[in-house]
Amino acid sequence: MKAKIHPKYDISTIKCACGSSFKIRSSVGDIDIEICSSCHPFFTGQQKLIDTAGRIEKFKKKYGAKK
Repeated sequence: MKAKIHPKYDISTIKCACGSSFKIRSSVGDIDIEICSSCHPFFTGQQKLIDTAGRIEKFKKKYGAKK
């Protein structure tokens, strides 16, 4: 392998919106994510609806049944 052509591979921290954080090795720096295995419904077994800024209502208002 050639010297000084490979990316730096350090310990990075992944921070979730729920407050969880994980340490991994990555060439990317620290990462902020919205959903992780601690809060995702598939892994927790609990259903949570995440409606960001009323997008469902906005869609229904725009494309809803017109009279």
